Parts: sequence; C-alpha cells; structure tokens
Amino acid sequence: MAGPKNDKAKNGVISHGLVAENRRARYDYAIGETFEAGLVLTGTEVKSLRLGKAQITESYASPEKGELWLINAHIPEYLQANRFNHEEKRPRKLLVSKKQLAHLDSEVSRAGNTIVPLKLFFNDQGRAKVLIGLGKGKKNYDKRETERDRDWNRDKARIMKDGGRG
Repeated sequence: MAGPKNDKAKNGVISHGLVAENRRARYDYAIGETFEAGLVLTGTEVKSLRLGKAQITESYASPEKGELWLINAHIPEYLQANRFNHEEKRPRKLLVSKKQLAHLDSEVSRAGNTIVPLKLFFNDQGRAKVLIGLGKGKKNYDKRETERDRDWNRDKARIMKDGGRG
C-alpha cells in the first residue's frame, strides 16, 4: 500500500499541488494568455512553501534587464531555520524561455498589460512553479458585470437544484 510520499493531511507538508492562489486576479484583470514559470528559491523558501503559507495576492511579475522577476510575493520565514533564513518579500527570479520572455516584454510595453501571478504550486516532480497570466486591468463597470454574472450563475444553479420551481 504505497500511497503518496508526502500527504498534506498526514503530516502537514505539501509534496505536490496548490500552495497559493490569487483569486482576486481574475476579478481585477481580464486574463488572456497564461504561462507556467519556474522559481529560483532558497532552501528555506521551499520548506516554507511546503507548509502552504505563501501569499501572492498583491504580487506581480516584471521583465527587467532580460529577466523576469516576481515582485512583492510573500513567503514567510521558515521558523525552524537558523540565521540563514530568507527575506520574506524579496524579488524572486522567474524561469521562462527567451521566446516567452520576449513575448511578455513586448505585450507589457506595447499594450499596457500586466503580468499577474495566478497560482503558486508544486508540479508532479516536486518543483515550485507559478502560473502567470497576461492581464489587462478591468474598469469598474467590467467588475460589476463580472459580479452580476457570478450572482446570476449562483441563482440559476439554486433554481435548477430546486427543480425549476422559483
């Protein structure tokens, strides 16, 4: 009976799967293309991520000097570490191909888009990845429309569950 090596329910550690999600991103931005990027992390950052305490709600990605950087992502300090612990909000390098970087850079500079992190997760090999999306900021009326659609879908599901008797 060989199950998964690290099961979150068993010992509180994430071996693969979702660590953090930016749920507000799809509300604030119209997300177009999405890309999967690797992260350059230190050992204590990985251990802290495995505990599932990271936050990416206020973060964004920025192409600078031929590299892509994740800015303002919060990975808390690993409590069991010694004096070589990491800084919580330091810029972290994202790993994408040169072709993807050139595409993202041109989209950001040309169309006024923003590179928004959507999810932070561990893939099946146990490597930390971030799903980034090319987003264009929504206006307030777009946000209200999104809310209206979400509320209608919720009400529609409730009506259908009750057998169509409103």
